[in-house]
Amino acid sequence: MGVWLNKGDCVRDLKRIVLCFLIVSMAIVVGTDQDFYSLLGVSRSASSREIRQAFKKLALKLHPDKNPNDPNAHGDFLKINRAYEVLKDEDLRKKYDKYGEKGLADNQGGQYESWNYYHYDFGIYDDDPEIITLDRREFDAAVNSGELWFVNFYSPGCSHCHDLAPTWRDFAKEVDGLLRIGAVNCGDDRMLCQRKGVNSYPSLFIFRSGMAAVKYHGNRSKEDLVRFAMQHVRTTVTELWTGNFVNSIQTAFAAGIGWLITFCSKEEDCLTSQTRLRLSGMLDGLVNVGWMDCATHDNLCKSLDIKTSTAVYFPSGATLSNKEKTKIDFLNSLDAKEIYLEIMNNLPDFELLSASTLEDRLAHHRWLLFFDFGQNQNSNDPELKKLKTLLKNEHIQIGRLDCSSAPDICSNLYIFQPCLAVFKGQGTKDYEIHHGKMILYDVLAFAKESVNSHVTTLGPQNFPANDREPWLVDFFAPWCPPCRALLPELRKASKHLYGQLKFGTLDCTVHEGLCSMYNIQAYPTTVVFNQSNVHEYEGHHSAEQILEFIEDLRNPSVVSLTPTTFNQLVKQRKHDEVWMIDFYSPWCHPCQILMPEWKRMARTLTGLINVGSVDCQQYHSFCAQENVQRYPEIRFFPQKSKKAYEYYSYNGWNRDAYSLRIWGLGFLPQASIDLTPQTFNEKVLQGKHHWVVDFYAPWCGPCQNFAPEFELLARMIKGKVKAGKVDCQTYAQTCQNAGIRAYPTVKFYPYERAKKNIWGEQIDVRDAREIAALIYKKLETLQNQGKRNKHPEELKKNCTAINWSL
Repeated sequence: MGVWLNKGDCVRDLKRIVLCFLIVSMAIVVGTDQDFYSLLGVSRSASSREIRQAFKKLALKLHPDKNPNDPNAHGDFLKINRAYEVLKDEDLRKKYDKYGEKGLADNQGGQYESWNYYHYDFGIYDDDPEIITLDRREFDAAVNSGELWFVNFYSPGCSHCHDLAPTWRDFAKEVDGLLRIGAVNCGDDRMLCQRKGVNSYPSLFIFRSGMAAVKYHGNRSKEDLVRFAMQHVRTTVTELWTGNFVNSIQTAFAAGIGWLITFCSKEEDCLTSQTRLRLSGMLDGLVNVGWMDCATHDNLCKSLDIKTSTAVYFPSGATLSNKEKTKIDFLNSLDAKEIYLEIMNNLPDFELLSASTLEDRLAHHRWLLFFDFGQNQNSNDPELKKLKTLLKNEHIQIGRLDCSSAPDICSNLYIFQPCLAVFKGQGTKDYEIHHGKMILYDVLAFAKESVNSHVTTLGPQNFPANDREPWLVDFFAPWCPPCRALLPELRKASKHLYGQLKFGTLDCTVHEGLCSMYNIQAYPTTVVFNQSNVHEYEGHHSAEQILEFIEDLRNPSVVSLTPTTFNQLVKQRKHDEVWMIDFYSPWCHPCQILMPEWKRMARTLTGLINVGSVDCQQYHSFCAQENVQRYPEIRFFPQKSKKAYEYYSYNGWNRDAYSLRIWGLGFLPQASIDLTPQTFNEKVLQGKHHWVVDFYAPWCGPCQNFAPEFELLARMIKGKVKAGKVDCQTYAQTCQNAGIRAYPTVKFYPYERAKKNIWGEQIDVRDAREIAALIYKKLETLQNQGKRNKHPEELKKNCTAINWSL
């Protein structure tokens, strides 16, 4: 971890000279003379997939294993590996874009895999057009879009995953158009895979919005995969005959839905039943699919001028008489994909809105609107015609506006190129422009999120410069991938803070003047304006952390200390008070990185440890007086003792909220009780209190990490549940009798009149707050059971009391 020193400090301290030398040496090893984007040969707007593909191409060429006689191979490869490690990570990429390499002081990197890894194991499906590799940001948008997804969760080093790959590719081609085929690289996105309960590779899951994920357990042949997938595809093929033909056609036409009908005669081939089923799934909600046996219904086929086996597309409103069949499309192909594409191209385009009626139309309904300039540039992908069906339940209408015929309207909306936007039913005042991919699942996710959130597109006319209400404004550039990743998180956060905080986005490529006025130097820059106060958000790109940031602005968890308040609150603290202090400087990049973690840690320690910070740029003399020689300097001030002035400095490698919290809790006096076999039997098993017990071993690393968390739990439940610890190395027999098979193990022993079971009730979570919540839930259940199952003598007493009162 980098250390930031004041001028002249290296001269005074030999250890720090050595540390400086090591850091500089490491920087030389992994440093670069070129921009990271240039090193990989990608633009600053490159997607994660483009960055991964560019790195793989370079890795196969420049890897030291392939260049054993090149003395510079190792160093050159470290450069591109470093560039890739930073640019593939959303948060590191933002820091690099904003601060350059100096913003990455805590993330030096310096390791890479063997050549075989990049050749065989690196992103198995990155180059397959039918398979969409999803990262953690794209995944939620994809599976919540409303489309059907079959996703392969794999690990690059897993041999079974490589064995499945050829079959998965063939399967993807077979079902192309029926459902989406995805892949998640669990080597790159471990947290996503853990969140989805993936514990073996490959794991195959079907996803559809509003439906629980379904795991596939069958054989991994293409045929079996197709059969399983087809069970989840909505298909209806109707057999038509003289008695139902006219009514079926007219009913569908009335709903604006056409028909694809296969007419079969004895002499010639017609579409197979399997092809008809597949087309039904591909055209679900857009076109009905049916077939007719012309040998049986010869007269009806002749009346439609059908003489041979053929497939016919009847668009909604087509005329069925012999005199006029101009709208009817006779299809010559027997291939499902060819027929599908021809029908999709023939489906009606979205409604074209006029400039004169636009404001009125947008004021009464929610709209997803495509903006074109002279031609249909945006919605020419036939897949996008599915939007009308897939957004039906959201009550979103879909249309187009030609900006070449309405330049003033588009100019007032700051739309100067083809795009699409959601209008939320308040005319042109409240809208949001889509900046993602122009593909079906991404547009669907945007439309669904946007209409139900409260993020609006800002410009000079509605920018909240002097607004009395607080605003969160995201300054961004559409070409910036971290910016695009942040937008859906802003939408999620806006729903939680509706009525309390307004959300807006400002495109700095369009409004350069406004962005310059607010000194925006990197994207995204997210700022909260609260009248004269301005607060810049520095956290990760997640709705949860944005909400934490806002909550911290309302109710600060960290006390900003001056020299005076430091002396009053810290130096003159009460005997039982403890403090953790961060001495920082605003220009120090490790300090900036630490700040959101410091605030997050402080919220988890409320009521246990006081947390503060001192701005050493503002109070430089005071920090020098306190012998603060580096930033950030983290100190713990324990309970006051007879010693004059005592504190402990944090020298840990990790400066995340969890690590800092564990360190701080380690200084608190023990709140739990150390149990022996005798006290475990007398107090826990035979006593009249509820107990939670931590069974541990002193040599166990996870036990040592959990110990402060258990102490936090002991303080949280004090007065309601007692907390104890059993050393299983010293008291092995007690732990064996209690059924302990791993360390640490946490068990709950509730008091219920009868003698407690030595096995107790195992608790599998390791977060103090989650454990406390589980225990309180169990206690509530016990209390309710107690009310229903009162002892007969108690019931008798209660009845007597009731009679007496009557």
